[in-house]
Amino acid sequence: MRIDEGIEHKYDDLRRSIGVMGKVAVTFSGGVDSTFLLKVCIDVLGSGNVLALTGVSPIHPHAERGEAQALAADLGVRMVAFDSTEMEDDAFLANGPDRCYHCKTHLFRTVRDIARREGYSFILEGSNADDINDFRPGRRACLEQDIRSPLLEAGLGKEEIRTLSRELGLRTHDKPAEACLSTRIPYGTAITVGRLRDIERAEAFIRDLGISQVRVRHHGSIARIEVEERDLLLVLEERNRIAEELADIGFTFVALDLRGYRTGSMNEGQ
Repeated sequence: MRIDEGIEHKYDDLRRSIGVMGKVAVTFSGGVDSTFLLKVCIDVLGSGNVLALTGVSPIHPHAERGEAQALAADLGVRMVAFDSTEMEDDAFLANGPDRCYHCKTHLFRTVRDIARREGYSFILEGSNADDINDFRPGRRACLEQDIRSPLLEAGLGKEEIRTLSRELGLRTHDKPAEACLSTRIPYGTAITVGRLRDIERAEAFIRDLGISQVRVRHHGSIARIEVEERDLLLVLEERNRIAEELADIGFTFVALDLRGYRTGSMNEGQ
């Protein structure tokens, strides 16, 4: 690989740590991190020793499942999709600051049951080294249920993973960052299927205008749009179409966040 020596050392450490695991089940969303992790597991262990596990839930846009299935097929690995059960948990639906902990607890319980039944020794997930700098209560669920995070353990950050993904020929190397739809709802506001669907529809419409990175934050009757700085002007140019579509969805007011897209903006002030 033609990469920085520091990244190469981390990549070698990652491969060595995976190489001793034998058979692994990987929680797989089709995003940058989980796709890279899945690819490395396949390269090191062989596709017959790797299983991709994908949760299906209203908190994930419907299109993501199809993308994950296509990626798994391209990589030549078996993928099992299962219904995640966090929407049955009142603690998750209440949407407190520990929301992610309850969600991940449900996800990992189901993943563990499937992995055990299928005979896979280790369960891996795609947190990276940058994630420890954000508010991540879901990390506690990983530790409680003995879920390994090889990218984090190897010290690989997001941009390093993108670099390695590009070298490995993964089309996800420049894919926009993803997060479940519940992250668009302020803490303390109940998570409902209706709110999740409103967010999914609004973001899909804005993406269709040519804006790849977008968040529509759901503040009741107000939709707060976050896009990257380069797309702010395009949103303003298309403001009438966007306002009309979001009004049809049910938002009375539509606002553009002048600070732009940023990960974890709903954690600000926590």
